[in-house]
Amino acid sequence: MEYELRIYDKLLQFTLFQGMSRAELMEVVAHTKLDFQKLPAGRWVTRADDECTHVTLLVSGMLQCETASADGNCRVVEMMEAPYMLPLNHLFGLTHRHVSSFKTLTPCHLITIDKQEVLLLLETQLVFRLNMLNLLAAESQTLQRRVWHAVPHDLRQRIVRFFFSHTLHPAGPKTFFLLMRQLAAHLNDSRLDVSRELNAMQAEGLLTLHRGRIVIPLLERLLM
Repeated sequence: MEYELRIYDKLLQFTLFQGMSRAELMEVVAHTKLDFQKLPAGRWVTRADDECTHVTLLVSGMLQCETASADGNCRVVEMMEAPYMLPLNHLFGLTHRHVSSFKTLTPCHLITIDKQEVLLLLETQLVFRLNMLNLLAAESQTLQRRVWHAVPHDLRQRIVRFFFSHTLHPAGPKTFFLLMRQLAAHLNDSRLDVSRELNAMQAEGLLTLHRGRIVIPLLERLLM
């Protein structure tokens, strides 16, 4: 019973299981095959283009996430702290491949749930089904609204928008690997103007410029 209660507390950290009664969660724990993993720092959890076959829940520790553009000219590195669930949007749909790579930054504990077990939970657990639908719908609506946002005329606002639109989590430290001229091309502006604005942001302590790399200590500070 104590073992089941510990799992109960861990699952309640994640949106997929929130709102479920204790009895419902105990049923999930008793009848669902949950795979528990303890990984050391520096171990790959999944790589971009790997097949997405299960739900992965980070229970403790920190992951590094890396996402790259199709041409490889831009890469973004983020840090994800527990509790964190790897993106669900490729478990179903047209493509079943991960877009981002995840590696452990610290020793991590993870729970993985195979896709067949997820389908069973969707069939038998109403709250789980509603949570899954709400998560996928919320992501779809966010992306739809983002397309129709007015494009800022101010260069700094366009730079900030670029950073936010290319991350999975809109907060915390981020590192962008791209050249100044590539960022200028994305923004349809001159390299000189982009350089001036980035240097002004660096002077304000919002980011640090390196050769081919922009380090942002806290992304949310760019909105202040």
